[in-house]
Amino acid sequence: MTAVAMLRALTPLGWLAVGLVGLAVAALVLGGLGFRWDPLDLARRRADRAEASASIARSEAQVRAAEAQAQAGQVARLDSVLATTRRLDATTHRSTLHARAANDADLPLAPDRLDRLRAHDRELCRIAPGLGGCAAAPDPAGDGDPSL
Repeated sequence: MTAVAMLRALTPLGWLAVGLVGLAVAALVLGGLGFRWDPLDLARRRADRAEASASIARSEAQVRAAEAQAQAGQVARLDSVLATTRRLDATTHRSTLHARAANDADLPLAPDRLDRLRAHDRELCRIAPGLGGCAAAPDPAGDGDPSL
């Protein structure tokens, strides 16, 4: 049987099969050459979704970085405040112990006791100048020390 005779012998179902095989071969050849058939533009939609997802991920990463930086700053400020508080507590405790152990603890305020209190106030103002009573300008009523 020749090729022409074979083609005449094909039934309509056979012709359908030959047509489908021909379309599949044409799609493979054209696909290999770089042609793409996307009638619903699915590739562009996928690319748009991927770009939107990447943009959201970048903005979330920036937010997390800013949050981490702010948290590190907050920890540093808290450490500074706690160190100042510890130094103030130690200085006040030391001054309280000296005042209670002094010979004149039960007597009215004497000049050396006043000097101890002023020295303690100066030390507190040196440690934390922002405390109340630590005036930048001298007290007009006194000798330049903060009021007691």
